[in-house]
Amino acid sequence: MQINDLRLFIEVAELGSFTKVALQRNTVQSHISRQISDFEKTCGGALFRRTGRGVVLTEFGEHVQQRVRGWLKDSDELFSDIRQTSKLPMGEVRIGVLPSAAHPLMTHIFKRLHHEYPKIKLNIREGQGSELDALLDTGAVDMAILFRYEKPTGSDETLLSTANTYLVSCPGLSLTYPDTVDFKRLEGLPLVLPRRPSHWRSILDETAKSKGFSLLAEVEADSLRVQKEIIAANQHMYALLGPFSVDDELRTGKLQAAKVIAPDLKRYVTLAHPKQGHFTQASRIVSQLIKETVGGWKGQLISLTGPGSAGTSR
Repeated sequence: MQINDLRLFIEVAELGSFTKVALQRNTVQSHISRQISDFEKTCGGALFRRTGRGVVLTEFGEHVQQRVRGWLKDSDELFSDIRQTSKLPMGEVRIGVLPSAAHPLMTHIFKRLHHEYPKIKLNIREGQGSELDALLDTGAVDMAILFRYEKPTGSDETLLSTANTYLVSCPGLSLTYPDTVDFKRLEGLPLVLPRRPSHWRSILDETAKSKGFSLLAEVEADSLRVQKEIIAANQHMYALLGPFSVDDELRTGKLQAAKVIAPDLKRYVTLAHPKQGHFTQASRIVSQLIKETVGGWKGQLISLTGPGSAGTSR
């Protein structure tokens, strides 16, 4: 039994699919299936139950998962402590990020690491809010960039940026031409909204309810790219998005946006670390670089002067 076998087992348990793991590892599904079968024989029992949509852990698999996660955590901390004896900071830092925060922030952080700390490697994983929280809770990532709906107060979370909400459409529509639009103007608008259950969707629905109406979800989609493509191709459609996710499209004129007011619907971008976990030297360096970068960008997740910035809050 090798440590790579244990890591593969945890990866399959998290993704729930041999196919997804194979794609992530750039191999074929049969190779992953064979490795897991060999691992199950070594363990002495079935770890996964095959379903029509992938695989789920058996009761025995759940037991093994708990033990393996603890062992891997201890091993990672041991290897990390060994690496700290080196004068040159090194090691892998696993970061969970929202899709709208992945670029250009992570691209910039990688460039700085490449030049200043070449032995530190990034492992970047995109996800939605609840998924990233789960990754933090299980220790699957060392830090995460999240959207919160209240300012962070704990020592394990740092406020990076504050983001307003924008009503976004294709260019030329009168409703999104002014700088601002009152939330009550959303009544009856055909919207592309995130799917339920979603904390953000719940907040939007509750805000509309407090104004005496319900939001009209003509399309529901979690993917930011899908939302943006739909409204860009349909002149009657709108979406409620943050400024970082539409910066490129606003700059190039593909989309048009007005800030939603009354209420403002602010979201807070935070850098969160696991409440309990081993904070390595490499993790501390990456965390500091993220804070320095966003601070240098005046609290934005995009550079106000670099390529890809619209140079405006809109």
